[in-house]
Amino acid sequence: MFLLAKIVALFTQPLMWASLLLLAALLLHARRPRLARGCSAAALLVVVVVGWLPLPDVLLRALESRYPEMPLGADVRGYHGVVVLGGALESGRVAQAHLQPQVNSAAERMEAVGPLLRSNPQLEVLFTGGEGELLGTGPTEAERARAVFAGLGLDAARIRYEDASRNTYENAVFTARLSGVDPKKRWLLVTSAWHMPRSMATFEKAGWNVTAYPVDYRTSESTPWYEFNWITGVEHWQMGLRELVGMALYRLTGRL
Repeated sequence: MFLLAKIVALFTQPLMWASLLLLAALLLHARRPRLARGCSAAALLVVVVVGWLPLPDVLLRALESRYPEMPLGADVRGYHGVVVLGGALESGRVAQAHLQPQVNSAAERMEAVGPLLRSNPQLEVLFTGGEGELLGTGPTEAERARAVFAGLGLDAARIRYEDASRNTYENAVFTARLSGVDPKKRWLLVTSAWHMPRSMATFEKAGWNVTAYPVDYRTSESTPWYEFNWITGVEHWQMGLRELVGMALYRLTGRL
């Protein structure tokens, strides 16, 4: 399933579509010139559409708005702890090449922990993340997270780590197996807002009593029609499509 997910994820990248269309145009150029021109035109259309942000933002906004945002300082006194999903750190390969821990554009997953711990002394934190890359090297994400939390000055005694999971399903199942963890207690689930629908469904199916604590929002209430950015467009399309495909695969395999 892990390998299948990685293969399928390749086709959630819009530039892969354009590349395949251009390859088809090249192969068809001699024998089917009209079809080849059609493939070239389709590739150009994909490239243009990818950069027009209102389109991918419709998809991403629908995912991000599924669960309400919690304000800083929200009353969470009735909760036992916080489960933080990995995904906010650069790869182990990058980490082993540098002395400082490296976060990525989802850094809010890590940043949310500090205020929660400081204002809620009853909370414990479970960070879950092993190696999500197909051929990953270097320290696990849990090891890298330990360095980030230490740099933030957080109490190490209140944070525990699960370091074997490779995807959201394994996050839910493996973390529940940690010694002394009771998933039936009330937990906050911290992950990116666009990833929250699949995460909540997966954790609930695995028996967790979780409440969504979404962070790392990428869209506003609306996107101006003139917004055009290829880099952001590629990222937003891939995020949204990967979640839709992931939810479909999880449903087919009974994981949510």
